[in-house]
Amino acid sequence: MIGLDYQSLRTTPPASDPYPHVVVPNFVPPGPLTRVVADLPDMTQGGSFPVDGLRLGPVARELMQELAGPALRDAIAEKFSLDLTAAPTMLTLRGNSREKDGRIHTDSVSKRVTILLYLNPHTAAWARHDGCLRLLRGPDDIENYAAEVPPVDGTLLVFPNGPTTWHGHKRHVGRRYVVQLNYMARDGLARSELRRHKISAFLKRLTA
Repeated sequence: MIGLDYQSLRTTPPASDPYPHVVVPNFVPPGPLTRVVADLPDMTQGGSFPVDGLRLGPVARELMQELAGPALRDAIAEKFSLDLTAAPTMLTLRGNSREKDGRIHTDSVSKRVTILLYLNPHTAAWARHDGCLRLLRGPDDIENYAAEVPPVDGTLLVFPNGPTTWHGHKRHVGRRYVVQLNYMARDGLARSELRRHKISAFLKRLTA
C-alpha cells in the first residue's frame, strides 16, 4: 500500500485567498514516491494523457487507482462541503512542460473540482520559481498571486473550480510530472471534454 496522507488532507484547513484551496505537502510519502516515479513513462510530448492509455509500472498504477477511488473523493467532498457521489472522474498525467504551458487560465466549467498531484524532485528550476503553480487574484499578472505551489515531493493541491480560479506558472521547459484528477459535471460538456482528451492522446501516439 502506498499510504497516502489522508490524515493531513482532512486536518489541513482550506485557505481562502485567492479562492478556496488546500495544499498538502508529502501527500505521497517519500519512500513510495520514489517507487512511483521509477514506474512512470518517459514522456517527451507535451499535453495531458489519460492514465488508462499509458504504460505504468505497478506502483504508479496503484497510485492512479487509489486516486480514482472513494477515499480521496470522500475526503475532498467533506473538506469543501460538496456532494461528489455521482461525479464522473477524469484522470490524466503530464510529464513534459512546453514553452507555451502555464499561461494564466481557469479550468473548463465542466470540471467541478481540480486536484493536482506533483511527482518531481527538487531542482534548481523550482528554486527559481519556474514551473511553480501560482494561484492568482486575477487574469492579467502572473506576479499577482496569493499562493505558490512548487511541483515537488508528492504535494497535493485541491480547489473547487469556478470563474475566478485563475492559475498559471512561469515558463518551464522540460520534465514536469503532474497527475490531474477532475471531478466532472454530469452533462454533455463534461462528456465532450472526456472524449477530447482521449482523441488527443490517441493522435499524439500516432505522431510520436
